[in-house]
Amino acid sequence: MSTNEPASGQPGLPPRMPSVSEVVGSDRPHLGRWLEDLPAGFVIDHAVTRTITESDNTLFSVMTMNPQPLHLDESFAATSEFGTRLVNSLLTLSLLIGLSVYETTHGTTVANLGFDEISFPTPVFIGDSIRAQTQVVSNRPSSSRPSQGIVVFEHRAFNQHGALVAACRRSALMRCRPE
Repeated sequence: MSTNEPASGQPGLPPRMPSVSEVVGSDRPHLGRWLEDLPAGFVIDHAVTRTITESDNTLFSVMTMNPQPLHLDESFAATSEFGTRLVNSLLTLSLLIGLSVYETTHGTTVANLGFDEISFPTPVFIGDSIRAQTQVVSNRPSSSRPSQGIVVFEHRAFNQHGALVAACRRSALMRCRPE
């Protein structure tokens, strides 16, 4: 390959970006916490917040094939007890989990094992800003996987007024700190 040829090997294409493993070796970067860093009772107030836009709500509802007019039709929603569209609750749940990832499981989880006790005590509206908090409910080593363990997280989402808008428990298979 000549020095003017892109790293992709294809003339006219931009250079290929190196993979994570090429840059940092076989250890993937992470921001999440290892099993040992997540004792029961540990609480994280997540740094990242997010305002939900009309576009977010519409796109999520359409992508998930949810035609509920309470999410998509302002005229219809205006006649509801809420007087305006509600944000799709599964978008709220997804945002809650996403806001927690960097400070809990980013690069340190093996798999999500399940979700329990999902609730939406207060409606979410377009324009609401959501912040998240996580508490570790339990943490135990895996009996079948010596370098891993199971953590149960309780995630909570609050709107800009401090009202609880979503909560759930999530079980995750987590990696132990590498030796």
